[in-house]
Amino acid sequence: MAEKKRPSWDEYFLKLAMLASERATCPRMHCGCVLVKDRFVLSTGYNGSLPGQPHCEDVGCLIVDNHCVRTNHAEINALVQAARHGVNTVGATAYITNMSCTTCAKALIAAGIKRVVVFSDFHDTLATQFYNQSGVEIVKMDMPETQIHYDLKNYSSAKKTEKSK
Repeated sequence: MAEKKRPSWDEYFLKLAMLASERATCPRMHCGCVLVKDRFVLSTGYNGSLPGQPHCEDVGCLIVDNHCVRTNHAEINALVQAARHGVNTVGATAYITNMSCTTCAKALIAAGIKRVVVFSDFHDTLATQFYNQSGVEIVKMDMPETQIHYDLKNYSSAKKTEKSK
């Protein structure tokens, strides 16, 4: 049996961003963002409609200049979640499934994000330019493995419930 490789911290937090992206409500792009400081998750976000508003997947996208404007992007939602809970993001790392759009990059820079870890690019963005000019470190990684390994039957302290059999 092959030994499983324990994910690095960057892989771990990128996988959390991938999981967050599964909540996205716009079919044009599923993106997730996790803000982390000192290996502690500060907040998460995914691209989705404003609270209480209809979702793209239910009523269609609202396209302006080839962008869906019905949704907030994952980075904005992660920053707003942090702000609503009084969480300081200065010096944090943003783990994002896709490179930021220009607006999200500016918001992350203004919020004090110092490092961005990403595995996919985004079209029509000045994010890399703005991050570089602002001293934000950009780490581009390979996409982490998409499978989650949880071997319930081989964990001696775990016991299956009726529903997990």
